[in-house]
Amino acid sequence: MDLLPFFLILLTSVLFAFAFRRFHLPWVLSLITAGIVIGPYGFKIAEVTPTLGFISQIGLIFLMFMAGLETKFDSFKELKSDIGWLSTINSSIPLVAGVGLGYLLGFSLTSSILIGIIFMSSSIAVIIPTLEALNLNNTKLGRTIVSSTIVEDIASLVFLSILLQTLNPVTSLPLPSFYFILTLIMVGFAYGLPKIRALIPKRRDEKDLFESEVRIIFALMIGVVVTFELLGLHPIIAGFFAGLVLSESIKSEILIDKLRTISYGIFIPVFFVVIGMETNIGVFRESYAVVGLVAIVVSASIATKFLSGWLGGRIIGFSNRDSSIIGLATVPQLSTTLAVVFTAVEIGLLPATLITAMVILSIVTTLIAPIGLRLLASKK
Repeated sequence: MDLLPFFLILLTSVLFAFAFRRFHLPWVLSLITAGIVIGPYGFKIAEVTPTLGFISQIGLIFLMFMAGLETKFDSFKELKSDIGWLSTINSSIPLVAGVGLGYLLGFSLTSSILIGIIFMSSSIAVIIPTLEALNLNNTKLGRTIVSSTIVEDIASLVFLSILLQTLNPVTSLPLPSFYFILTLIMVGFAYGLPKIRALIPKRRDEKDLFESEVRIIFALMIGVVVTFELLGLHPIIAGFFAGLVLSESIKSEILIDKLRTISYGIFIPVFFVVIGMETNIGVFRESYAVVGLVAIVVSASIATKFLSGWLGGRIIGFSNRDSSIIGLATVPQLSTTLAVVFTAVEIGLLPATLITAMVILSIVTTLIAPIGLRLLASKK
């Protein structure tokens, strides 16, 4: 019965979310913990069935689609020089450090590059709520952090797509030709989709019981994702680019709220719970070396992201305090990190110990960064 594990996932995700909210802990952590508890490496209450795997895959696409859809480029024109310097420093140093760390720990070149790509990324989903709570979101500091983080996440996904296209090419096109054609198609979508949207009648009364507009947007989203997949892009990258090209043609907050409700109400929670179910916490019992590996990976990621963010902040003229805020704000590793981990699990690029280390990395950084930011922001 595929419905039983699906029901258990939805039930535990709600119960754990309520429990975690009482302690002011992030929603995503409640879902990952729920998955660890009920999964095959926890109390063995549920297993990942093919149906759950498919729903989880849809959740991953929705996660990346919403990330692309909610990407706003308004601040890029105003701060493009600062963003360029900061995102370059805050992505290149962690990338090199991650690749070097993987090599020193004895992992393959592919696994080492994946570690570097994960170190590059940050989590806009953690950063924005924290900046809003600290009233920093509309300041130059806040806009610089958000914009540079978006650039870093896009860069990490581009690197991932290059790696996947190199390892398992779906198309026989050379990489330069592949990305040239991809860019042309993205530009075509960016100009063409708003015109298609203009042909859709807008429901001013908001009483469309059959949600025609939402279904049309989903059809456009899936169409864009399928087009990118046929070109050879992995679904997570295709989903993000689909959101990116649709972001300029979807302006209605009501429509975006409906898309967010469907995405975060059903599909995305299943993805995060399945991530937890596939996290083998039993590796910690195998040897102290595994504990050491996790500690090294987590410490290296936090140190390189903080120091590179601080250095980038100082170079573009921020004070020591504000540069430290930039460094801490880019420490969280969540959505993009877990999306990369899920992809690596699918195609067998990371060993179980590294997968567990990356999930622990997401949990630790998502917990400590908001706390550290509140402490720093309180100091004048």
